[in-house]
Amino acid sequence: MIDQKNAPYAALILRVSLGLMYLAHGVILKYLTFTLAGTAQFFESLGLPAALAYLTFAGEALGGIALILGFKSRIVSAVLIPILLGALWVHSGNGWVFSNANGGWEYPLFLIVISAVVAMLGSGAYAVDNVIGKASGQPARA
Repeated sequence: MIDQKNAPYAALILRVSLGLMYLAHGVILKYLTFTLAGTAQFFESLGLPAALAYLTFAGEALGGIALILGFKSRIVSAVLIPILLGALWVHSGNGWVFSNANGGWEYPLFLIVISAVVAMLGSGAYAVDNVIGKASGQPARA
């Protein structure tokens, strides 16, 4: 049985946590730690175009902000899943545990699941979408 009273707050916690994770991976890891040029070189070493590193950074940074704010959370979390599928591909040969050399695959897989759950749940409580819905006269959606 789903507790309808607490579900919007659970969705809020999940959405904000996921948004913070995307910001950490996009801004802290790719921009501040490895730099965008270094991230682009890493993508090239995998046989991927360097431009994909910049798109990945932008998706994670902007997507993280959108999730934290609760702006189009269903769409944003669904659109970010391909980035995580790429991360799953990169780490798939490294074993189960993310502390293995070059990281394992369980963390990207877990984040895919969480992104899918947020896509199904919606923004939850304290979301920009709720304010926009009220201002437009449409019923607010979770």
